[in-house]
Amino acid sequence: MSETDLPAADPVAMTYDEAFAELGRVVAELEAGGASLEVTVSLYERAVALQRRCEMLLGEAELRVSQLIARADGTTGLADLRDVSAEA
Repeated sequence: MSETDLPAADPVAMTYDEAFAELGRVVAELEAGGASLEVTVSLYERAVALQRRCEMLLGEAELRVSQLIARADGTTGLADLRDVSAEA
């Protein structure tokens, strides 16, 4: 992502894999150095946006996994957290 690149995709529309891969590319470019101050700041802003997207998607995945419960018969299912919180 240099000064001549096309506008980057909005992180909000990216999958986890897309955001994580681009975050790696942006970090590599930041580590390489040599960019102007403006480009460096833009790259840093992009890295933060991508990192936040990854964290959000991981949080959603963690919630989905935490909703899985083991049943006495050995099968798994989803717990409806709305029902659990209503009982509390």
